[in-house]
Amino acid sequence: MGAQQKKLLYLVHRIPYPPNKGDKIRSFNILKFLARYYQVYLGTFIDDGHDWRYLKDLEIYCQDFYAAPLKPLQSKLRSLPALLGGGPMSIPYYRDAGLQSWISAQKEQHDFDSVLVFSSAMAQYVMGSEWEPQHRVIDFVDVDSDKWLQYAATKAWPMNWIYRREAATLLTFDKQVADEFEASLFVSAKEAELFASMPGIEAGKVSHADNGVDIDYFNPDSDYPNPYGEAEQAVVFTGAMDYWANADAVSWFVEAVLPEVRKAHAAVHFYIVGARPTRQVQALDSLSGVTVTGAVKEIRPYLAHAALAVAPMRIARGVQNKVLEAMAMAKAVVVTPQGFDGIKAQVNNEVMVAESAQAFALAVAELLDEPDTAERLGQVARKHIEQTYTWDNSLQALLPMLEGQA
Repeated sequence: MGAQQKKLLYLVHRIPYPPNKGDKIRSFNILKFLARYYQVYLGTFIDDGHDWRYLKDLEIYCQDFYAAPLKPLQSKLRSLPALLGGGPMSIPYYRDAGLQSWISAQKEQHDFDSVLVFSSAMAQYVMGSEWEPQHRVIDFVDVDSDKWLQYAATKAWPMNWIYRREAATLLTFDKQVADEFEASLFVSAKEAELFASMPGIEAGKVSHADNGVDIDYFNPDSDYPNPYGEAEQAVVFTGAMDYWANADAVSWFVEAVLPEVRKAHAAVHFYIVGARPTRQVQALDSLSGVTVTGAVKEIRPYLAHAALAVAPMRIARGVQNKVLEAMAMAKAVVVTPQGFDGIKAQVNNEVMVAESAQAFALAVAELLDEPDTAERLGQVARKHIEQTYTWDNSLQALLPMLEGQA
């Protein structure tokens, strides 16, 4: 921690450590970056009992922090009254008296220079006129209300109604936050443009900071043990497997894409690598040519030794870190338009994009047929990540916002 005297309150809806899933990768790298410029005071939630062990790891980045337990059943019960009212259910879901008391006490003691909120549900703690002296910035990450609409389109009544309602009420709340805060941040230019185009939004206060990749950690030239069978052509998907969009993606790939690929490539084996697989995902492990690993100590060996990586997302918002990490590991990646959304890369040169099951299967098969092409694609992808997606470059946009200079 440097000697910087400016103080910043950082509120995150999920403990930003370990950086092992999409939102935690971004929130952790923001924390790591800001600790170079500010004394950081972190308020957060822990929704996974295993994560309590990581509090010590936050000490080198934070002047002080408070972690509140997030218990899903209690949080859902707390959200129910909102269903009968006019607000989004996700706001009371993240309401905690202990965290509120800690924030109030820290504000009184330190009079923060700036506030950064990660995820709109945490904005409730710093709303109102008493927070106006601070430079408040909200990292919405993506347009979450639109994701709820995507969920609604896949569900039957009554869940489709609940999801559509959440989309509408959350958007109303997000607009209130954007109006009150000095700046609104998103994970990509496309997300920022979508939000800025909405009625009632002051477009000049909306910006973006791309995600990044730790290119030293995701180094394709390091020596990794091979986790695959000797005769296998391994195709890999990485991600948190309790996330509905990831479960949907791998299920669609196994059901609609993999059988077509295996007609010409009998040695193809699909590896689903990620913690907490749902029952739906676990069931895929019984199918021929599919392995569900569950949590692994390292995902890098699975990327390093794969023939290629896939991201067959059908529902997505923001930027898929799994795509950037595979590219950083010099892997050819085949991705749907939804999974590619927000990523700055050249199609067919740095990444392959395919939408239908037939087109996706054809792209995978072609790369398996031509390993030299797959290797070239991966090498170009790695260079693109080095030039475009480092965290230091991406997060420089944050500093003028927090200083009120944006």
